[in-house]
Amino acid sequence: MGFLQDAPQLAHPYRDDRLLTALLDRCLPMDRRTALDADLDALGDYAQMAWKRASATTRRKPVLTQWDAWGRRVDRIELTTAWQEGPQLTTHHAVLAAGHDSHPCARLEEFARVYLYHLASEFYTCPLAMTDGAATALKAAGNRALIERALPHFLSRDPATFWLSGQWMTETPGGSDVGNTETIARRDPDGQWRLYGRKWFSSAVVGEAALALARPEGGEPGTAALALFYVETMDGSQRKPQLVIDRLKNKLGTHELPTAEIHLEGLPAWPVGELAHGVRQVAPMLNVTRTWNAICAVASMARAVHLARDYARRRHAFGKALVDQPLHAHTLAGMQAEFEAAFALAFEVAHLLGRVEHDAATPQEAALLRLLTPLAKLWTGKLAVKLCSEAMECFGGAGYIEDTGLPQLLRDAQVYAIWEGTTNVLSLDSLRALAGKAPGALHEAIGHWLADNDDMHAASTIQHVLDAATHWLDHHGQQRDTLEAGARGLAITLARCAAAALLARQAAWSKQRGDMRPGAALRRFISHGLDRLVTPNSTDTTLLL
Repeated sequence: MGFLQDAPQLAHPYRDDRLLTALLDRCLPMDRRTALDADLDALGDYAQMAWKRASATTRRKPVLTQWDAWGRRVDRIELTTAWQEGPQLTTHHAVLAAGHDSHPCARLEEFARVYLYHLASEFYTCPLAMTDGAATALKAAGNRALIERALPHFLSRDPATFWLSGQWMTETPGGSDVGNTETIARRDPDGQWRLYGRKWFSSAVVGEAALALARPEGGEPGTAALALFYVETMDGSQRKPQLVIDRLKNKLGTHELPTAEIHLEGLPAWPVGELAHGVRQVAPMLNVTRTWNAICAVASMARAVHLARDYARRRHAFGKALVDQPLHAHTLAGMQAEFEAAFALAFEVAHLLGRVEHDAATPQEAALLRLLTPLAKLWTGKLAVKLCSEAMECFGGAGYIEDTGLPQLLRDAQVYAIWEGTTNVLSLDSLRALAGKAPGALHEAIGHWLADNDDMHAASTIQHVLDAATHWLDHHGQQRDTLEAGARGLAITLARCAAAALLARQAAWSKQRGDMRPGAALRRFISHGLDRLVTPNSTDTTLLL
């Protein structure tokens, strides 16, 4: 047999990830590191095993069986092996429950687990994110009865009692704009609320509970009249007959994740809070799920970059390994720098979230979290697609072959820019954050992150671009159409400035310990440019449409 190319190998996702280990070394007390290491090591082992298993088996999709052999409606969904393993992995390693522990580093520890588990889970992390968000929303609402009923299941560390929760918001009239929601909540004579309607994208339909928006019967039109309801989907081992699964979505990616179209035909429901302002009540859930989105996007980038780098050492062309080819090495180094910046921003949001939730944050940090959450989600979502695409190209024709698993990385990455608010929706949300205390909080934070930095060129570049963004915002503040049309450029500029400053902080910390690589990542990231500001010409826009 002639030459056969070695396939890329996946290094241990925890022990060999210098970014994650350095982050935890910098942020966590040693006693917490010791307790966390065992879970992270085991999740890294699982991720390696899952990569090898995926390489040796045919990719499967969930299968919906709506009727049994005798004509009974069953709506049974057969799941992949990784999804069947999900409850055990999640509870045993506290992937979800750790985020609700009672200390300010709880979210950081949780998302370190999520980062390692995500790709191995085959997007089982999607319903985990929804469940985390549901637990957070119930806590914020202060509904003691629902907290006592649901949270012991959502945060269980026992697979026998663990529940998943969905998030049922989207209907055919709209996605992010839920004001036209058609699902109706009716109250029985005995006081029981029931939901009637159609949900077009239903997450975690295999779970045991969900939060859903509905309009109380007779309510006014518009968003403000919507209420948030808690529902349970199972009656023992059987799905409740009032929840009908119409079909599973045929999606570009995330094939193992069963996303469903459903009808609610009188499903029992309980109001989470007042019978209005349901979108406001669900807001704490969105903050959490957007952080999940950013961390999972970074996990996909990590996998793509690590595989491309490993392959570059194994593949020879024109007499040298790819890693020794100057242009290829330059490309890989650029990918690594962008990934390191995204990693720094996403995990800073995770750390801030924990501090804010446990009243350990300053008012400036709370304002900063309000801004950085949409910025991190929108930027990492777009960047994951770009880096996964570049990584495919690093493999040449092999990257286009399904059996390698590389096309799946790209297809799956596309969802990060769509879930939990598209780039444009989140850019506009960042404008709302900038109308408050966030600009001052961001300036203060970036100054703090740069305090120990000795790279004066990097510091001056970051400050210059941040000042330009502030000037742009002030200059166009009264021109609403211009402000909104340029919101994406502003958001990405601010995200890149924040990420660069966080890289500078990490570089200073690492340099004191003899590691010069974060400093190299900072310089390379800065060289790619931070400024993405644009002032759109409305006349040209009109002509082009």
